[in-house]
Amino acid sequence: MDEFTIYGIALVPVITGMVQLLKMSGLPKKYTPFMSLLMGVLAGFYYLAPDDPPRAVFLGVIVGLSAVGLYSGTKNTMEGFRNNHCNYKR
Repeated sequence: MDEFTIYGIALVPVITGMVQLLKMSGLPKKYTPFMSLLMGVLAGFYYLAPDDPPRAVFLGVIVGLSAVGLYSGTKNTMEGFRNNHCNYKR
């Protein structure tokens, strides 16, 4: 298997941003992981491995789930900072 290039990894924040735009336009939060996964698989077929369907699905799932993790991790970290700041006030 070829190495996963930096261009594939760069899709993670792009997908995260596109899902955020969908949320702002009315997509319920419970569907965001599915949309992220779907966008990842579509990117796999269109960009990452257009000539190899099994590889496109595999890489697309990796990118889509990474985008979900990027959002979730950032959100949880920011909430942690806010909670610590509120608890630290005198």
